[in-house]
Amino acid sequence: MNKTKDKMNKILIAIGILAILLFSVFLVGWKSEKSVISEIGTIKFFPFEGGFYGIITEKGNYLPLNLPEEFKKDGLKVWFKARVREDIVTIYGWGKPIEILEIK
Repeated sequence: MNKTKDKMNKILIAIGILAILLFSVFLVGWKSEKSVISEIGTIKFFPFEGGFYGIITEKGNYLPLNLPEEFKKDGLKVWFKARVREDIVTIYGWGKPIEILEIK
């Protein structure tokens, strides 16, 4: 009787741990998908703090960390897909830092 009860307890514990792991994986995947954006905006050059390029959209201002050279043109309209980098702080104090995934 005790062996059966011990076996059941181990099975329940294993199921509980598996459920917690699956839930954690779901949350990580959900958060990373949420941090990917696609927007239309205008490239803008800002001369302060050594100069930098930003992207102004209707939903907000973004600071691309990896803007390709061919898109560094003040006033250029672009469509972009990017990952918002909430783990980075910049010296510019302007816009949300983003990592460009695709830009046209």
